Amino acid sequence: MRAVIVLPTYNERENITTFLRAVREVPLGADDVLDVLIVDDSSPDGTADVARQAAAEFDAAPDHNRGTTAVLVRPGKQGLGSAYRQGFAQVLDDAAYEVVISMDADLSHDPQVIPTMLAALAEGADLVVGSRYVRGGGTTDWPVRRQLLSKWGNTYTRLVLGLDTHDCTSGYRAYRAPALAAVEPASTAAEGYAFLTELVRRLTRQGYKVVETPIVFRDRTAGRSKMSGRIIAESMLLVTRWGLRDLFTGRRRGR
Repeated sequence: MRAVIVLPTYNERENITTFLRAVREVPLGADDVLDVLIVDDSSPDGTADVARQAAAEFDAAPDHNRGTTAVLVRPGKQGLGSAYRQGFAQVLDDAAYEVVISMDADLSHDPQVIPTMLAALAEGADLVVGSRYVRGGGTTDWPVRRQLLSKWGNTYTRLVLGLDTHDCTSGYRAYRAPALAAVEPASTAAEGYAFLTELVRRLTRQGYKVVETPIVFRDRTAGRSKMSGRIIAESMLLVTRWGLRDLFTGRRRGR
């Protein structure tokens, strides 16, 4: 299986080398390949330069897991959704990729879960979501306010959109490349976590199989969170709009 991680970054200089090292330690099958595409929004802290240096070192090591690292630098900070759209478009143009993985660069997602995700795809899933809100999942080092906000937001999203997925805003995912291409991520417009919700909604509505595997989300210890009130407001407004549209067009599912 040939897979690629699409990794948006902005001011992740303190985390990117550790992240790439952890990815290179992921146990893969004998014929598996795991590449990384870093999509950097011209980070002022020099994330892209640090990533290139680390990639050159790790990719040249004799015991790396047969993956390579590429760095795509974009002109200025354009947002999470935009970074994923451009990154997804680039990797989906390469027919060799069977799996596209999304992750955060702040070390909140454990790369050791990747083999579990690949196994679930091999068993028939089209999207595997690393979920904080199924049995075995959770968060650590989060303030109570943030935990409640995240849980409430995901519960609201499930109810309004009629989805079965418990963690619609998790950025840790593995997609079968043909399924991701079929829902046309380039045609989305959201810039924050609503972008992730929209992909779950599209895949579910088109009959693709979405499953969840538990993860423990660890809050960042270096760098600054990109979460903002604007991102939260955008997500809630778009979810409400989509829910009302589905209700009045008769496309509402379940719940």
